[in-house]
Amino acid sequence: MNSFEPDTTETGVTPEPERLLQPVPEGRRITVMLAAFEGWNDAGEAASDALRYLNKLWGGKKVGSIDADEYYDFQFTRPTIRRTASGERKIKWPSTRIFKASVPESNVDVIFVQGTEPSYKWRAYTAELLVHAEALHVDYVILVGALLADVPHSRPIPVSTSTDDNALRERMDFEASQYEGPVGIVGVLGEVALLAGLPTVSLWAAVPHYVAQAPSPKAQLAILHRIEELLQVPLDTHELVEEADAWERGVDELATEDPEIAAYVRQLEEAKDTADLPEASGESIAREFERYLKRRGKDKP
Repeated sequence: MNSFEPDTTETGVTPEPERLLQPVPEGRRITVMLAAFEGWNDAGEAASDALRYLNKLWGGKKVGSIDADEYYDFQFTRPTIRRTASGERKIKWPSTRIFKASVPESNVDVIFVQGTEPSYKWRAYTAELLVHAEALHVDYVILVGALLADVPHSRPIPVSTSTDDNALRERMDFEASQYEGPVGIVGVLGEVALLAGLPTVSLWAAVPHYVAQAPSPKAQLAILHRIEELLQVPLDTHELVEEADAWERGVDELATEDPEIAAYVRQLEEAKDTADLPEASGESIAREFERYLKRRGKDKP
């Protein structure tokens, strides 16, 4: 070892983890596409709600859309009637909207893709999305979904991170997805983006299946924490933390009213705790502490 290099094994200092977003020359910005779709890929609407939260937080501006008539069956995904503040009647059509936001105090721009999973022509639809990605100079793609799973509401919501990009998997120590079976638009877009040469990562939150109805703020919060880690930017999630705590207390109360559900939740908790026991959870503690230090540094004058 070079005498001028710190010996991290003796000092106990952990080397900085590999970053998803690679350094770029000064003055150049990095553009990340974040995509989530309502419907089959969005249990508890956790994925789409997470992106809506970020879009609002960072002040995203609409930069594009995809024509609804080409891709949606309106008898299956029906338009809805809304009333404006003045009482005017408006029809909201299913669509895919594209927004752009700049992350404060960083060189990262985010392209949000938000909409309902299309009914038709998925290959043409994803090809059109990639045309937008190219026009907006997208460098990375992060796909976000949520699924129903046998997990307890009273434990941290698992968020799996996977990629089929061999180079990215090796560099970031991500796993390859082992799933086989029916796929939603998130999976199709992931494959098409990868074939187009875009580094692509998929995030999936596991929503407790016995509380599947929206909203699911605890799963939403777990997704945001994972995005925060990947983008290496601090997020203000104070309000959402309160909503997640209130949601968990509400589910606790409902579970105590039904002995069968309470027993089932205890069974899930025991299974989860047993599975987590061999790992000292040092990595998760380190990630949480890193987030705390970043927020603390940001709050300082």
